[in-house]
Amino acid sequence: MIKDEIIEETRRLRDEYAKQFDYDLRKIFEDLQKKQKESGRTYVSLSGKKDNAGKVKKVA
Repeated sequence: MIKDEIIEETRRLRDEYAKQFDYDLRKIFEDLQKKQKESGRTYVSLSGKKDNAGKVKKVA
């Protein structure tokens, strides 16, 4: 098996990041949401369209 330095580094960085949150996915998700808000960028949700009541409608 070929050793890819980029993949090794990516896995190492991912592990270091997850270790900060004790590998707790909820904490990691909350941190990512916080970073997203702080970025000031506009993000688009592709989960579906919402009606006037804020409920998601299925899109064909």
